[in-house]
Amino acid sequence: MDIPSEARIYVAGHGGMVGSAIWRELTRQGFMRLIGCARAELDLLDQAAVRRFYAAARPEFVVVAAAKVGGIQANNELPAEFLFENLQIECNLIHEAHRAGVKKLLFLGSSCIYPKLAPQPLKEEYLLSGPLEPTNEWYALAKIAGIKLCQAYRRQHGADFISAMPTNLYGPNDNYDPRTSHVLPALIQRFHEAKLRGDRRVTCWGTGTPRREFLHADDLARACVFLLRHYSEDAFVNVGSGSDLTIRELAEVVACAVGFTGDIRWDATKPDGTPRKLLDSSRLRALGWKPEIDLEAGIRRAYADFQERVAAVTA
Repeated sequence: MDIPSEARIYVAGHGGMVGSAIWRELTRQGFMRLIGCARAELDLLDQAAVRRFYAAARPEFVVVAAAKVGGIQANNELPAEFLFENLQIECNLIHEAHRAGVKKLLFLGSSCIYPKLAPQPLKEEYLLSGPLEPTNEWYALAKIAGIKLCQAYRRQHGADFISAMPTNLYGPNDNYDPRTSHVLPALIQRFHEAKLRGDRRVTCWGTGTPRREFLHADDLARACVFLLRHYSEDAFVNVGSGSDLTIRELAEVVACAVGFTGDIRWDATKPDGTPRKLLDSSRLRALGWKPEIDLEAGIRRAYADFQERVAAVTA
């Protein structure tokens, strides 16, 4: 689809890590009429408010990057919030986009939608083929509903609504809250603080044996704009880097980037989560997209952002 540079594009969640990366990429590619609305200005849990916003802003294209997100601890402690709020956000944004006549919508899910013990790498057709990982099933269920909602509007109303499933993401503007952050930013903060204190060791959750795939948010942003331009099908699309590593190996890479030289120990009484999550992104690669940012270089860039945006404020 040809998207003119003057098209009105609404990025829901533009203040977060993913949304801000998409905003930067759209700007880099010359789009001049981007639409963003801060949480204080628009409550995405309020359907009437979302309806009024669409009527006033008149977006032609929408990217749904807004969500309530968090790691294992947050999902365990707040299951009702993770399920209800994510369902409400996506239902309001998708339904009201249809009512407003939006030309195209891209919904972003998560690799946690796949069954805990699905074959690896994870292909799109493995969705709903087995039980979910219990530690994040609430978030996963909401994201599955978002995929299905996009498919339902496409099938019933002919809406050009598509979905993409990113792997684990990291990058500038990440969330470093100890209670709600994901594994990579949590490790950055933990090793940074240990380095400042002069600690000789850091203890991390779990056994360190699960394998995870990571993708820089800027690579995801390029994929999102690529899909807006080149993809219009019912099936959702995986977006991953194509390689994974153990959490133990990840911790070593992060410690090196941060400059922590002490010992890393593992608390096996804490949950590991899914044993492995590696996406099969061959469908997207066959269309012509591929990632560009190496993990080690990406982590160094993420740590530089952490130092500038977070550590400097708390120092």
